[in-house]
Amino acid sequence: MRRNASITLLSVGHACVDIYQGAVASLVPFFVAERAYGYAAVSGIVLAASLLSSVAQPVFGALTDRWAMPWLLPVSTLLGGGGIALSGLSGSYGLTLLFVAVSGVGVAAYHPESARVARLAGGGSHGAMSWFSLGGNIGFALAPLMVAAVVGTGGLRLTPLLVLPALVGTALCLPVLRALGRRPGAGTGTALIAGGDDRASFVKLSLAVVCRSVVFVGLSTFVSLYAKERMGGSTAAGTAALFVLYLGGAVGSVLGGALAQRWGRVAVSRWAYLGTVAAVAGVVFVPGPALYGCVALTSAGLYVPFSLQVTLGQDYLPSRVGTASGITLGLTVSVGGLVSPLIGHIADATSLRTALAPLVLMPALSWLLFRTLPEPATDDATAAPARPGPPAVGRVQPTRPMR
Repeated sequence: MRRNASITLLSVGHACVDIYQGAVASLVPFFVAERAYGYAAVSGIVLAASLLSSVAQPVFGALTDRWAMPWLLPVSTLLGGGGIALSGLSGSYGLTLLFVAVSGVGVAAYHPESARVARLAGGGSHGAMSWFSLGGNIGFALAPLMVAAVVGTGGLRLTPLLVLPALVGTALCLPVLRALGRRPGAGTGTALIAGGDDRASFVKLSLAVVCRSVVFVGLSTFVSLYAKERMGGSTAAGTAALFVLYLGGAVGSVLGGALAQRWGRVAVSRWAYLGTVAAVAGVVFVPGPALYGCVALTSAGLYVPFSLQVTLGQDYLPSRVGTASGITLGLTVSVGGLVSPLIGHIADATSLRTALAPLVLMPALSWLLFRTLPEPATDDATAAPARPGPPAVGRVQPTRPMR
């Protein structure tokens, strides 16, 4: 199977998994409407999806560093979809938390191994990783539309229909895994990376990822309710805001990969985070329909570094690519959920605007951390066509520093 075809299938499969991460936030207004949950209660649901996911992803990453486990891709896709499909069937808050947590575990199991497979299938190309990441962004963007189309028409009792993307994603990943299984050396390596582990830089990168996660998950949890509040109580206004938040990420991911080819991953990420500070402030404080423009800029700014952080983590920690993938790719969409209950409690006690205001600081902290990071030297396979046998290795073209 050609490299582009493999990456395309993996990207669509990634969309079919990440649609369930977006679905958690998309279901929040329906839990509020049908079950009268408060801000703290719905943020607890987001926490249930995020807590196990954030703990489990580094564990799955460490396992994939030791053993290749491509079977995790179809199994985890089904778990992610099955949990969300069952979440609306019971009126019990405890069972809802359990089903959402099962979905979170499925998502956690998917990302480290899928990042390893994507890097192998793409020959180590940063561009291939950005297209793989794009699939996840598209999945997020489609989540509010899918939930609105299904749950918005028939209520939470129709959530079993949401399992359909998981079935599609499972079917799509199988031919890629079969093709890679026939490639010698496919079970153990990805691109070759020069030098040893740079743990100090990896820790700083991980902290930047956590700060990014807090602002993204905080907004994805509450932006639909905030837009509904700001735009006169319209549910459509909330759905539109969430859609814009997720769709902007797709643009940011592709843009980040293109810019990094010219100016380098660290410089591009640093400037993206700096611009995001003003965009988040606009979401919180700018009145009227301009909210949607600020949401789009925030999303693009947060997602320009998305795939770049994954390959940076792999290059800083070349001996533990699975662990690096689990932290950089997984924490970006899970750890922020740990802060969501705090945002919810503040919103219940004061107002939603007051609770969201501290999020402005998060991209500023990521910017400060990226100012201390070096651009790692790599031996990458970006120039080599995919072919049977271990990926060929060629030097990455030098990047020009961004002023």
